[in-house]
Amino acid sequence: MADMGAFQEAVTAWAAGGPGGPARELATRLPVRAVVLLEGPSDAAAVSALAASRGRDLAAEGVCVLSMGGAMNVGRFARLLGPPGLGLRLTGLCDEAERPYYARGLERAGAAEQQFFVCAADLEDELIRALGVTRVQELVRDEGDLRALQTFLRQPAQQDRAPQRQLRRFLGTKKGRKIHYGRVLVEALGPDRIPAPLDGLLTSL
Repeated sequence: MADMGAFQEAVTAWAAGGPGGPARELATRLPVRAVVLLEGPSDAAAVSALAASRGRDLAAEGVCVLSMGGAMNVGRFARLLGPPGLGLRLTGLCDEAERPYYARGLERAGAAEQQFFVCAADLEDELIRALGVTRVQELVRDEGDLRALQTFLRQPAQQDRAPQRQLRRFLGTKKGRKIHYGRVLVEALGPDRIPAPLDGLLTSL
């Protein structure tokens, strides 16, 4: 039976130069109604975790949460999935610095009217501010990474950084850590502490 993971793989292969037929077929069979364009897998983990916390199964709703492998790829995916391609509804989440890529990519794909949501710095920054430094440090301890964090904080390059920036940097120091904490930090949020861009994205779907 086809699933959303198969559609994600087919779209990724298509964007890399492969045939579009498998993605077109799966989009119809599933069916897919919308695609959330995200820079990387940590953003996808956070979006999926928030949806699950609200009792929603985005795949069952026909929503594909897609990691593009970098914000600069948004134009390519928008052309394939938006009006020139599969004609799906597009939305997404990006960092403030990436806003021009999203705006230009959607405009060129004829989807400029479709809404995307912007984090002030990045999603990790939004989550750390929502939880507070102390709570994030507690979660790092609970996940067994306290020693690694303490070692990281002793590095000379970290001495003049604010605690929030230190934590953001720490989350990106090991492969897979941002993905893991994308889920952990979201699951620790209270319903009244969801960062506005993340809340807005899920509410719009």
